[in-house]
Amino acid sequence: MAAQLDVQKLGLVFQARPDLLAGIQNAADTPARTTLFNDIASFVFERLSSADAQDGPASKRRRVDIAQLPTQTQPNGHGPGRVPLVGIEAAALSADAAVADPVLLEVKDISVTAPQRKKYDLCLTKNFLYARASGTSVPAQGIVYPWKDIEHAFYLPAPDKAQAQYNYVLFPRGSYLPTAKQANANPSDRQQTPEPFVFTVPATAPKPGSVAGPSSKAAEAVSDTYSSLFHWALTTSMRTAGNHSCRLTASDPKLFHSVARQPHRPNEKAVHVKAFRGSKDGFLFFLPTGILWGFKKPLLFLPLDRIVAVSYTNVLRTTFNMVVELDTDVLGDANSFIEKEIEFGMLDQEDYRGIDETYVRRHGLADRSMADQRKAKRELAENSKKSAAGDEPAAEEGEADGMTELERAQHEAEQQLQDEEDEEEEDYDPGSEGESEGSGESSEGDEDDDEAQGDSDEDEEEDEMGGL
Repeated sequence: MAAQLDVQKLGLVFQARPDLLAGIQNAADTPARTTLFNDIASFVFERLSSADAQDGPASKRRRVDIAQLPTQTQPNGHGPGRVPLVGIEAAALSADAAVADPVLLEVKDISVTAPQRKKYDLCLTKNFLYARASGTSVPAQGIVYPWKDIEHAFYLPAPDKAQAQYNYVLFPRGSYLPTAKQANANPSDRQQTPEPFVFTVPATAPKPGSVAGPSSKAAEAVSDTYSSLFHWALTTSMRTAGNHSCRLTASDPKLFHSVARQPHRPNEKAVHVKAFRGSKDGFLFFLPTGILWGFKKPLLFLPLDRIVAVSYTNVLRTTFNMVVELDTDVLGDANSFIEKEIEFGMLDQEDYRGIDETYVRRHGLADRSMADQRKAKRELAENSKKSAAGDEPAAEEGEADGMTELERAQHEAEQQLQDEEDEEEEDYDPGSEGESEGSGESSEGDEDDDEAQGDSDEDEEEDEMGGL
């Protein structure tokens, strides 16, 4: 009988190094190598067990270390709590707990785009969602998410795809707001919060044999498409784990859609607009619960209850920028360095009306564009109206405030050129000469009337003097 790898023991030994485990499985192509790898795993496992017998299990040591940490106010403001683990230690603890939790549902061969871009098998347990490479038994590094820690979940069409595909976006607690880079920041602090989890599914039904696990029978009733399967699996898992605050939110073309047609799917309304954040291009989704930026890292979600104001800047003929001001005075954000203003650039001006009237005003978001530092909204609204009427947008005098120096100079140059053209048109008016002569005659007539009026006044004065 051919020797087989002791996958269970290897998984326990190399659970922190899934890359080594995968390499071992690929290299175990002969009975001799398989036996050698099993012997190595047994030896290392015995040494680890011996160390645990002397010092206590690693998980117990971690619990002791956590219990000895000082208390502090939790980020959610729910009172005192333990200082959270950071970096590699927290990730290892989550991976250990996830491996010990039996897999209830496994969906194979799913395209993950964040935090890593690769195809994985997604595993759903009672307490965790994680991804693992095909043929392995341990989670991929950095892709372990406790159900109770997921704060926002979204279901969005994947932009710029010829075939309909959909993205699931899961934000762990505290991972969705933009944080400013700090020069003296501790590198380990940057690992404290896991990255958002994004995976993509087609509009088709799951492939035969791709769904496994004890819950696969229950999943058959909702497996008409990948979307219906994951809608059921994600929602049920979060509720079972006690996470009742997070709901799966989908985009709604009735709430917002772009006026631009999608060349690859022209009959489908785009629920996103193209934009830039710095030098990175991406997409903005205006959702029932807030504004999402994807799918370039770092992904962002700006909840409606954290948005203080929406303003518009850098208004050009075809594009404009949008600035979202956030409320940073929230308990727990003091050490997070949350950015107060986030600017998205190069939005198509055709989408201004939909963004401002359909979304910003509908949700009662304050508009501070007419403040001293920004006065471009009036010009943008006028340009939008003229564009809708088929006219070229033109700025009116007195509305150049708030422009950059370059935009102001361009505006003045265009205005001067327009004035010169108006003067030339007046010079070549064939009726101008006759109008000038008529105007002169009118002036002489006015002078005669003034003289007559003056004589009449003098006569009245003489009569009055005579009366005295």
